[in-house]
Amino acid sequence: MKKQILLAALIAAGLPAMAQQVKYSVSGTYAGEGKKVYLIDKLTNQAIDSVVVAKGKFSFNGTAEKDAFMAVQAEKQSWMTVFFNDGTPILVNVNDSTLKGSPLNERLTKYDIQQDNLMKTFREKTSKMTEAEIEAQSEKLMEEMNNAIDQQIAFANKVFKEERNSLIPLAFSELYFFDNGVEEYDKLVQQNLVFSKHPYLKKAKDEVAEMLQPKDSPKTAFIGKQYTDLEMADPDGKMHKVSELVGEGKWVLVDFWASWCGPCRAEMPNVLEAYNKYHSKGFEVIGVSFDERKDAWVKAIRQLKMPWLQISDLKGWECAASPVYMIDAIPDNILIDPQGKITDRALRGKALQTRLQNIFGE
Repeated sequence: MKKQILLAALIAAGLPAMAQQVKYSVSGTYAGEGKKVYLIDKLTNQAIDSVVVAKGKFSFNGTAEKDAFMAVQAEKQSWMTVFFNDGTPILVNVNDSTLKGSPLNERLTKYDIQQDNLMKTFREKTSKMTEAEIEAQSEKLMEEMNNAIDQQIAFANKVFKEERNSLIPLAFSELYFFDNGVEEYDKLVQQNLVFSKHPYLKKAKDEVAEMLQPKDSPKTAFIGKQYTDLEMADPDGKMHKVSELVGEGKWVLVDFWASWCGPCRAEMPNVLEAYNKYHSKGFEVIGVSFDERKDAWVKAIRQLKMPWLQISDLKGWECAASPVYMIDAIPDNILIDPQGKITDRALRGKALQTRLQNIFGE
């Protein structure tokens, strides 16, 4: 079974079957007597092996591809202790997620714990709250969660900068691509960095691309077609149409979002930066909210300091925009050219900045 899983990983990575194999020796301690501990191949997200904890100890031995990205995970736990198969024996303490091994893997563990701690306080706080308490404090909790996510993203970018000559950035590549755009993958490969050609980097890029792309409204949906107008009320109850902004040399980003959507809020500073930079050149934004509560919608507009036109029918997922543009996940957006044609969809992060730079110049 082990060989079959490892072979599948090699095929998925597009690597030759004769790729170098390295012995691994992974042992550890865990207080969960009688529970299972799994050895995970991070490339396939499958268990390579599993053992039952006996007298507080467990161990794995075998071979895997050199520098394979692997992890130890206890039964019914979400946390994984990750490492690279560099041939140095690994000793894992599942109780506190620490690891002893090569300097590379020990550094990786410290980074991983540091990043997790950025969200730990928020998790511990919400775990002690009732559903009613969470609902009553939803807006404040959303802001706290967004702040924690922002810190984690900043941390991932820091690791990418400081560990360019090691494999460690691979462990933080999902957040890196989420913030910088999946287009960064090609740049990293061209730079021929230590981790550039590791198969996990492409896996991370592909997973982020899929996550950012609504399943039933793919990135290419409606591109090249004329836009369909939408009419809804602004926060003051005045009716507006998207068509009010289209034409006369203007490029219009129709931004589908909601106050309760964490990724939407995390993306908003990027949209604001683009608006401030290109608005005077003809760039317009109109926000179409999938909110149901007007007070939450209006408060989010104020908190996020969005100066552009905002409209909503306050019907949540029953929003009129949903069937028109096949929206079942947000954030999402469409970019409309001065002739009313949709040229782009789901522009996020640096992809939005790059597209507008190509249109308007520096």
